[in-house]
Amino acid sequence: MEFWFTEKQTKDFGITMRVKKIHHSEKTEFQQLDMVETDEFGNMLLLDGMVMTTEKDEFVYHEMVAHVPLFTHPNPENVLVVGGGDGGVIREILKHPEVKKATLVDIDGKVIEYSKKYLPSIAGKLDDPRVEVKVDDGFMHIAQSENEYDVIMVDSTEPVGPAVNLFTKGFYEGIAKALKEDGLFVAQTDNPWFQQDLIRNAYKDVKETFPVTRLYTASIPTYPSGLWTFTMGSKKHDPLEVTEDRFHEIDTKYFTPEIHRAAFVLPKFVKDLTE
Repeated sequence: MEFWFTEKQTKDFGITMRVKKIHHSEKTEFQQLDMVETDEFGNMLLLDGMVMTTEKDEFVYHEMVAHVPLFTHPNPENVLVVGGGDGGVIREILKHPEVKKATLVDIDGKVIEYSKKYLPSIAGKLDDPRVEVKVDDGFMHIAQSENEYDVIMVDSTEPVGPAVNLFTKGFYEGIAKALKEDGLFVAQTDNPWFQQDLIRNAYKDVKETFPVTRLYTASIPTYPSGLWTFTMGSKKHDPLEVTEDRFHEIDTKYFTPEIHRAAFVLPKFVKDLTE
């Protein structure tokens, strides 16, 4: 008998794939966690029935969360990742030699534990000496930080459960306080087909908090609609003004200097969400 998993991305639409094996299933303190193996996308992490990451397409999301801000900031020595317990963003951050410390704060230690076990190609750098891993509430960590980080990356789930607070203006204001005087941050802000209000509100809140606000996109097959947005707020540095000499060679599958610039060229219906 075949077993198929369907993620209902809206009440009327979903994506489905055949599951080869269930590696682990657990109701953690915070969410339902499932680690499954699929024929099409390899091992896959599901949280509350939503696809978080897969072995096949994870590189797109993780590269775009990490490299766009890290090439925008001229000297990103101290970097924070809120969420991201699968370790993919950390792996990409460590490709930048100027980063002296990368801190990961994820509220659910089980995500970290099972990502290490079943997603080693993604989570394999969490034990690197430049990395500090904290199982803690990212919202509270931000609230207790001041003038500490050069770059902050919010690698959260969609705004349900423990991630709800990570899409509020108060959180963005806390991030501004936690950043140094020329710091910047980026957050995943969902898709423009089904979550237009979320993007519109997040962009407005970030723009009211940061002098430079930019929206950019990437194509990620297993995320709702396949088109994903990221919102950057910066105190000083503009990702559209990064000069060619800022880019150094790194091992990537999606990100390039050309993609860095092109990602900010928005389809009109997406651009309209920022106006």
